[in-house]
Amino acid sequence: MRWHAGLIWLFLAYSVITYAQSGESLLSVNKPDTIKTVDSLNKLAENIYVGAPYQARAMAERALLLSEKVKYRQGTGCSFLNLGHVYWSQSYYPISLFYFNSALTYLSKKEPLTLAHCYSSIGRAYTDLQNYSQAIKNLSLAARYAGSDKKMLAEVYNERSFVYLKLQQYDEGIANARRAMQLSRVINDEPSICILYSRLANAYRLKEQYNQSIACSDTALRMSYVVNNKRLRAISFIERAKVFNALKQYDKAIDLAKRGAALSDSIGVMDGISSAYQAMTYSFEQKNDLKQSLVYQRRYNQVLDSLNATNKRNNTSLIQSYFELNSRLNAIAAVEQRAKTYREKLGFQKTIIATLLISLLVVVIALSVTYYQYKLKRVLINRMRKQHKALLIQKDLIEEQSANLAGINNLKDKLLAVIGHDLRTPLANLHSILYLYNTADALTSAEIQDLMKKLEPVVQGAELTLSNLLEWAGNQIKGINVEPSAVSINLAGDEMIRTFNYMLQQKSISIVNAIPPQYCVRADEKHVKVVLSNLVSNAIKFTGEGGTITLSGAAAEHELVISVSDTGRGIPGEKINQLFKLDTGRYMATGTSGEKGTGIGLFLCKELVEFNGGRLWVNSEIGRGSTFSFSLPLFEGECCNDDEGSSNSSDAAVAAQL
Repeated sequence: MRWHAGLIWLFLAYSVITYAQSGESLLSVNKPDTIKTVDSLNKLAENIYVGAPYQARAMAERALLLSEKVKYRQGTGCSFLNLGHVYWSQSYYPISLFYFNSALTYLSKKEPLTLAHCYSSIGRAYTDLQNYSQAIKNLSLAARYAGSDKKMLAEVYNERSFVYLKLQQYDEGIANARRAMQLSRVINDEPSICILYSRLANAYRLKEQYNQSIACSDTALRMSYVVNNKRLRAISFIERAKVFNALKQYDKAIDLAKRGAALSDSIGVMDGISSAYQAMTYSFEQKNDLKQSLVYQRRYNQVLDSLNATNKRNNTSLIQSYFELNSRLNAIAAVEQRAKTYREKLGFQKTIIATLLISLLVVVIALSVTYYQYKLKRVLINRMRKQHKALLIQKDLIEEQSANLAGINNLKDKLLAVIGHDLRTPLANLHSILYLYNTADALTSAEIQDLMKKLEPVVQGAELTLSNLLEWAGNQIKGINVEPSAVSINLAGDEMIRTFNYMLQQKSISIVNAIPPQYCVRADEKHVKVVLSNLVSNAIKFTGEGGTITLSGAAAEHELVISVSDTGRGIPGEKINQLFKLDTGRYMATGTSGEKGTGIGLFLCKELVEFNGGRLWVNSEIGRGSTFSFSLPLFEGECCNDDEGSSNSSDAAVAAQL
């Protein structure tokens, strides 16, 4: 038989009063050992309440008494939580809800996962009581306290699925159950996976997908033996009975329902008994065995009446016991507080008397030396302040000099490393060409002529590298000096086409200057040309023969966005963030004709664009090309781009295409 809920509270009140009356007994309790015992009892009760609810309740009650003895609030909260679990497993939902809410007053916010578990349990109890709005509210609180914990989030999604099934939102219920199962499998939580299979079996039955329901129910039944969940095993028997009723296989349904009823009765799950009787009533009715149908209908009604009567008695007794215990605990607390106050006053008075006696012995000596010590202290303080101030000045000077030296040294190392790395390759190529040229016997006249044609791109690449290095080094040493003026991007684009005309012809690349001639930007003209030169050079380098390069521009609010697009091979997405690095981690690739890159050009472009009040970015797709874009402030005034410049732009574009 179940213990009366009020008996627990009366026993707790009697224990607290007994220990309060014998203060020495309370003081003799070893608090650390008691706390360990409480935690062990609560952990064990949490693990077995489904399969052995009576043993779990006894452990939770023992933990509650020990927690009250040593004023261990977290232990008290966990004990109430476990008692709620026990009564929930036996279908006493109002009583379980009372214990869950009692646990909230003791559980600490420093243990968010325990709070999340408590709110999840409250949501589950409200679901069983058909108060779905409160269920959703408490499950949302549980999710908030769960944070990123997979086990706790799986529990919340599990309970949400149950709510949605009760609300007949079956697809939403299945989605939440599958999300919970995904999280449970990650952490290998077999008890939760078992429950979720039962939940899915119920959902598919309600959707009349009986084969899927049977499959999920079979899995849940098999796993219930592994995790020793008798309550779930009973539910699985009854769930399968309902499926066979729907399939009109009434004998199988009756057999499964009887097994579910017997197991539910052995562990005191009243809901399981009533649900099994209801299923058998329907089975016998469909078999036209009205006598047996009436028998189980009466049993079903008796269980409901018994459950309702028991709930009313337990709830009334529980409330009465709670208020009685609360008043006794308040009285005990008041007595303990008064005794503590008296002890504190007595100790304080003893301390005052002892202090006065000692003070009388030393007061004469203290008064005689106070003035002398005061003067000596003032002299020492002034002297220390002066020394401290001098030390701070020296410290600041040393730190400033150290920072300057470190900066100069780092700049030297960076310049040497960059120059050594970035000029070695083009100079080596140039040396090889000249060596072959000077070896007259090694080459024919045609080969020498062809070699000399290849000499110009090598020299031009080295020149661009050296120009970038000198520009960057000057910026590092002297700082970037911006001299803004009205710059026609269209004319600058024409100049780039003329500059790189030979390289374009070598690879049969067509280039189009589609930058609107009516727009000018306010920027340093030299910086703009350095940026365009590097971007066009890169586009040529990574565009294959017969490709196309397009220079375009579009006004956006108070700035002009200039883009250099190519039809080259593109840049891998994961490498784009490495384009603008100067260290060894920067991304470098070989051009379509074996051209070597240095990597400093793009870093310099980004630096110059940002100093002129703009920004630089890139969009690229493998196999379809890249677009390097940068923005600069529009020049607020009339642009100096004339008709002749526009004509030259068109001629240059045509020449490049040819």
